[in-house]
Amino acid sequence: MLVAVLAVSSVIFVGVSADRSRGRDTLAGTGALDLPAAPASAGTWVTAWTASPGGAEPATETTGLAGRSVRNVVHTTAGGARARVTLSNLYGRSPLTLTHASVAVAAGRDTAAALPETMRPLTFAGNPSVVVPAGGQVVSDVVRVRVPRDGHVLISTYSPVPAGPVTFHKHARQISWVAEGEHTRDTTGAAYSGRSTVWRYVTALDVLSDDSEGTVVVLGDSLTDGITSTVGADARWPDVLSGRLRAALADGRNLPRYSVVNAGLSGNEILAERSGTPPENPSALRRFGRDVLGRANVEVVVVALGINDILRAPGTADPERIVGGLTALVERAHARGIKAVGATLMPFGGHREYTDAREDVRQRVNAAIRDGGVFDAVVDFDEAVRDGYDPRRFRAGYDSGDGLHPSDEGYARMAEAFDLDALKGGAPARL
Repeated sequence: MLVAVLAVSSVIFVGVSADRSRGRDTLAGTGALDLPAAPASAGTWVTAWTASPGGAEPATETTGLAGRSVRNVVHTTAGGARARVTLSNLYGRSPLTLTHASVAVAAGRDTAAALPETMRPLTFAGNPSVVVPAGGQVVSDVVRVRVPRDGHVLISTYSPVPAGPVTFHKHARQISWVAEGEHTRDTTGAAYSGRSTVWRYVTALDVLSDDSEGTVVVLGDSLTDGITSTVGADARWPDVLSGRLRAALADGRNLPRYSVVNAGLSGNEILAERSGTPPENPSALRRFGRDVLGRANVEVVVVALGINDILRAPGTADPERIVGGLTALVERAHARGIKAVGATLMPFGGHREYTDAREDVRQRVNAAIRDGGVFDAVVDFDEAVRDGYDPRRFRAGYDSGDGLHPSDEGYARMAEAFDLDALKGGAPARL
């Protein structure tokens, strides 16, 4: 069974600039840094924010967002003096023409306005416009802009011609903006009267960082995506973990200086995926190359997956098959020198899909994770959030109300339970 799982895990997405080499971005010196707009500068390329493309946005099949400017708002977990943006047309069925794009630091938390001095047009191989092929992605040229850590950045795009459907991330838990016409360089934000709760096209913001030396990618499902967290509050557990790490560093603890980015995808499974070419909500095994290995200078991957494999399996899920899938993810991480931290599966006793048989599978998967034979380190989310009197359920206050997804307090508890020392060290040496 493990051989079959490993064979599946070798499948990756094909796209423009996909699955970039992890070793390419250790210091300034990439081709993009030789552009006049962004002279070479010491630092480390890390990913400050990411979102996994999960499918095609409904009702955008014919015209896409032609004639409108999209201003995505993203939250950074690393700061730097240079930036580059990844844009995706993974689920588009026709080439996506973007004639204008920009990046800027937001003037506030809940606004489309930008700090005027930070507004920068984006170019692609020196051109202000780019055509993103259907199923592909592009990475912008590097621009010189001071990106703050724990801030909000505006990434704006404009397409004048129909191209659909739009590649999007459904559960942003962040308000972004839409304007009629081309307004990518508008710093006032006045034209952006449309509000959006999804992220469109943009999948990564990398920075040449002076405060981070590597990236932690959290690979998860809706529990990591944070679909029940407060909109606009950056209360997903990876956000809280990033804040804890920075606070500990400020207190003088001997810990690595890493950004923490969220590759959660609601409904995601380790093994199974929806149909389609490419499949919507691809399995973790399929998207690992793009969403983990494709990020900049990844040092640690945190895997928080498996509950959907239990809930959505026809009949009763096979715990050995789930553990085999987790093992395959760890093997792929180790092959690239990345440390793998795993999380136990949290209780779901109050959920409508709960059965005693599924609970037994969860317990067996957790036992394998705790045994230490799968991951390099383990965070026990189950122990952190379960009710002491009924361990099949969340503790009071940690449940959002559906028995499966945490509240803001629950997400915070998950981050608090994470031993920051688990981020130290690297993958075991390959023999």
